[in-house]
Amino acid sequence: MRSKKEVAKWRSRCPLNASVEMLGDRWSLLIIRDMMLQGFRTYKEFLGSGEGIATNILAERLRRLEAHGIIRSEEEPSDGRKSIYLLTEKGIDLAPVLTEMVLWAAAHEHTGNAPLVRLMRKDREQFLADVRKRWASNRPGSAVNERSAR
Repeated sequence: MRSKKEVAKWRSRCPLNASVEMLGDRWSLLIIRDMMLQGFRTYKEFLGSGEGIATNILAERLRRLEAHGIIRSEEEPSDGRKSIYLLTEKGIDLAPVLTEMVLWAAAHEHTGNAPLVRLMRKDREQFLADVRKRWASNRPGSAVNERSAR
């Protein structure tokens, strides 16, 4: 349970407001997408994503997501000077939300990645179970993404 001080950090007590304050910019959602669907874990991988995030924005969004407990960072096992980023359980719990956002956009706008949308529509529960399974051990394995789904 949150203390009064923790509740006060939000503009209002509305749960939707808290969600927007944590995730309300496109970069945070795209970072989470890349982690869930493409298995991205390193700063370099995020920089290479198709949307072209600036380095200062990426660093700030990773810090924010970590501060909110959506991701966590660890030292890269092969190079302790680098970090890897992993979804926490709280972050993994966003999978149904992101799935619904993808399906909503695909239903109302002309979007890409039709194979991913078909997979989500065909068996949403299995898709979500696969996302959770990949992240259960914090070793994301192969994932569906635009490059491999074409």
